[in-house]
Amino acid sequence: MKKHISILMVMAVLAGSCTSDSEFLDREPTNILTQDQIFSDSELPLSILADFYNRYYDFGRIEDWPSVADFNVAFWSEAGRYGHFQNSDRGYGDWGSWDYGYIREINLFMERLQASEELAESDKTRFLAEARFLRASYYFTLVKRMGGVPLILESEEYDFSGDPSYLQHPRETEAAIYDFVISEAEAVKDILPASADVKSRASKGAALAMEARAALYAGSIARYGQNTPSVSLPGGEVGIPASRAEAYYQTALDAAQAIIDGQAGNYSLYMKKPDLSENFASLFYDKSNNPEAIFVEDYMLQSGKVHGFTISNQPRYGAEEEEGGRINPSLNLVEAFETLEGECEPLPVKDNSGNYLKYENPEDIFEGRDARLKGTVIVPGSNFKGRQVDIWAGVLLPDGTIISGDSRGQQKEFPGSNGQEQVVGFDGPIDGLEFTAQTGFYIRKYQDPKAGSGQRGVQSDVWFIRYRYAEVLMNAAEAAFELGQPELSAEYMNEVRSRAGITTELTADDISFERIAHERFVEFAFEGLYFFDLKRWRIAHIVMDGVPMTEEEVTSDVCDVTDRLTQPWGLWPYKISDPGSSDDGQWTYRVMKPSRVTGADRFRLGNYYSEIGQDIINNNPLIVRNPNQ
Repeated sequence: MKKHISILMVMAVLAGSCTSDSEFLDREPTNILTQDQIFSDSELPLSILADFYNRYYDFGRIEDWPSVADFNVAFWSEAGRYGHFQNSDRGYGDWGSWDYGYIREINLFMERLQASEELAESDKTRFLAEARFLRASYYFTLVKRMGGVPLILESEEYDFSGDPSYLQHPRETEAAIYDFVISEAEAVKDILPASADVKSRASKGAALAMEARAALYAGSIARYGQNTPSVSLPGGEVGIPASRAEAYYQTALDAAQAIIDGQAGNYSLYMKKPDLSENFASLFYDKSNNPEAIFVEDYMLQSGKVHGFTISNQPRYGAEEEEGGRINPSLNLVEAFETLEGECEPLPVKDNSGNYLKYENPEDIFEGRDARLKGTVIVPGSNFKGRQVDIWAGVLLPDGTIISGDSRGQQKEFPGSNGQEQVVGFDGPIDGLEFTAQTGFYIRKYQDPKAGSGQRGVQSDVWFIRYRYAEVLMNAAEAAFELGQPELSAEYMNEVRSRAGITTELTADDISFERIAHERFVEFAFEGLYFFDLKRWRIAHIVMDGVPMTEEEVTSDVCDVTDRLTQPWGLWPYKISDPGSSDDGQWTYRVMKPSRVTGADRFRLGNYYSEIGQDIINNNPLIVRNPNQ
């Protein structure tokens, strides 16, 4: 009986609320917003923009730790990734991107924004400028990877006529896409806020930084593309005429100088801490009045947008949940950091007679080096989160015998020991044991020192800096050098090097392509820029030529970034056990190559531009393939 009464009550409510069945079915949905509703309130377009920012796509992301640690600047201490170091060739499709859905959505957003009669003009103007910045940013991503691509600036609809040919567009020239990125940055820079406090949204500083980088890349391709003539297409879809190099370099210099001169806000190098190594590390996680960060991908605890970079890469010993250790920086990178006097010297593992040197403390071998070294890399003997890392590979006996173990912190009895003693660090290195410092190093850059950052239930909100002031200075320095202004180049480079504690200033006579390339290598390690530097200078096929490296190659010409870098090597510390000798308890080092490194990277001419998928070509026969594939 109760069931029948309930049904009658529901029917009565429905009958009282509708005059007909059709009226009931034609009700406005409550979970869908119309176009007019969306573009009548500034909060809703802003939420759409936030989604576009959240989908911002580029190479090198803190949420994808292998992308910042590739190309043999590190070994990946994770068993499932060892195969990366056992192959030589990269696929032609690697690093490709072709997300025209993203471009279409931005085009639609811009068109509907402009058609709105409800939004305040100030909101429309800023939102439109931000959308143009984001669209140009993605075209910049495309041209860096693919070369010239179709330039679609309006939304397009299929009419279901059976003939989609009007939707098929040919590739623009590579120069045309760079020109578009530069012109869009110019068009929106004075609309966007000229404030250094705006970090995670487009600003004048972000637009100028993008313009400087894009123009520098285009200028490099124009100038150095002559060294690889086969890396081009007759229609200009790949390759830029050499005659355009100087103009691009001048554009890069002008855009960078606009930031340097304060036209976009008060940016400067981060200088908050007296310890220059800690200062350099801090610039990547300090969000409080950070004058160096120009444009960032931000994160916030308890917001749903956090990341596990620290969980994946912190020193494992003593870490929350005993998790970490995946990025092991290579000796190849570590040795590139100069002495404080500005000298390029290998780490002093041996004396001039070839005898192994001994040190009182494991960190002593790294003393007197560029402060960026310890701000980028966690070396043996250093600290993280208030705990000293326990990186050492074994005990060295007087006869040269090495006693080690196959588990972290393992203990053994050996000649001269007092019973069972520890013979290997709790952080390794143990060859082949994942999540330990298999090269003898951990990464420091981007690591979050806050308590809880290594827990899966908390994670980290360290931001990823896409553009920063030091890059602006280095872009200006490179452009000035290419324009025949070495004095100005030295001035900008000395500002960056001084922050690293280097005491010897560069002069105009010191400035060269090699000097600039090396400075970028150490300053921007693990920031996603190295790969594109190798490509735009047309030296990637030289640096990664597929030939295995020798110890002599690793430890000589340590500042020459055009030398071979095909394999990641390491440096292992050993504790000396020689009771009764002055050497007892001291430390010595050995250069080594992880046994899992059996391949040697080979960058082929066809890798300079990523392969355009066959499905794309099938759908659009106007698309020409990239060269050498």
